[in-house]
Amino acid sequence: MLFDMDGVLISSIGSVERCWKRWAKLYGVPDAENYQVPHGVRAADTIRTLKPEFDEAAVAEGVRAIEQMEIDDTVDLKVLPGARALLESLPPDRWAIVTSATHRLTLARLAAAGLPVPERLISADMVKHGKPDPEPYRRGAELLWLSPADCIVVEDAPSGVGAGLAAGCRVLGVTTTHPAEDLDRATWIAASLEQVQARASGDAIKLQIVTSR
Repeated sequence: MLFDMDGVLISSIGSVERCWKRWAKLYGVPDAENYQVPHGVRAADTIRTLKPEFDEAAVAEGVRAIEQMEIDDTVDLKVLPGARALLESLPPDRWAIVTSATHRLTLARLAAAGLPVPERLISADMVKHGKPDPEPYRRGAELLWLSPADCIVVEDAPSGVGAGLAAGCRVLGVTTTHPAEDLDRATWIAASLEQVQARASGDAIKLQIVTSR
């Protein structure tokens, strides 16, 4: 199983929205106080959209700035329903996190939430192309020594659903940050990970998904 982190395992939406508004104001983005950050997209790609005039050094500096803001802002971060129980039921070598957060931010959020750090992790700064490109989920499947067709991606954002499908995975969409109609390309849709149970069976993982579709 290949899990996105924010919006699937952890709710950090308050921090993300507060910090990006601060970042937008700091960097002179028009109407910064009303800026709505696109979820499931790497910070570097968001910055390139907001500030197309930035060279790569300026983009990297901007990423460091938003990364530190989000690391420092964990006041309302919480584990999402069902996430802890599902992760604890999975063999460590059968799941990975594939996230649009940087590696440093990923570790900080997992620590703040008290969730286990996986043995296998793909972060934003480990890939050339971020979601919705399939590279992150293809890399995640490689970490598990599996083909993408043998992996299930768990996502909450349209960009991540698209990335998982493009990689050749099946996708479970959870409606924690986007409504079901935004995730309609997913193979299955569920309200949360509370609806998902996993059981190891030999080399395979058997899932029972009580979904809304």
